Amino acid sequence: MLSHPVPPGGKEGIAVTEQELVARAKAGEQAVFEQLVLDNQKRIYTLCLRMTGDPGDGEDLAQEAFLHAWRGLPSFQGDSSFSTWVYRLASNVCLDFLRKRKRRQNVEGGPSVDDQDSGWTEPSDPVQDPEGALLRQEVRRAVEQGLAALPEHHRQVLVMRALSGMTYQEISQVLEVDLGTVKSRIARARLALKNYLQQDGNLFSQPPSNLSKK
Repeated sequence: MLSHPVPPGGKEGIAVTEQELVARAKAGEQAVFEQLVLDNQKRIYTLCLRMTGDPGDGEDLAQEAFLHAWRGLPSFQGDSSFSTWVYRLASNVCLDFLRKRKRRQNVEGGPSVDDQDSGWTEPSDPVQDPEGALLRQEVRRAVEQGLAALPEHHRQVLVMRALSGMTYQEISQVLEVDLGTVKSRIARARLALKNYLQQDGNLFSQPPSNLSKK
């Protein structure tokens, strides 16, 4: 069972469970809620970053998700873990954001997918391996474009499974759907991404390994 350092108000040297932290936060201990935020902020930010492709939007949406969690804490019944619950909140916040952005883009024009700060591009060493660095950059750009082109629900499950490393069971809990639905969505999402990449200049015969692994 996960344990956490006791924030102010607890006994020094004694670890507490997430459930105990949630109970104390629901009782009004804001410092305890801040501990829950610290425990979950990295994975929540990573989800928001990967869903939106923008560090600034990712940070804003992560904060919005935690704000929803704070406001909704009195009604949280503990049917799932706090971490699963806040992940679900963040996922919904991101989907709402993407739908609104899509509507704006339909009016203003298409999205830009060449932003080097998008979060999909990782640093490389062009001096030691210039050809490899260029290929990796093209691979990441193509994957970014492919994910951006997918419907939100397809992008959502690929981010959760391949980029956040969640199990099928965890995804099922977050999305509140059965395992069979999760598996079929992931399969369809991988196929959609593969088809996009093949049509986009045949850069790959299949998606990169982290997006195609089972």
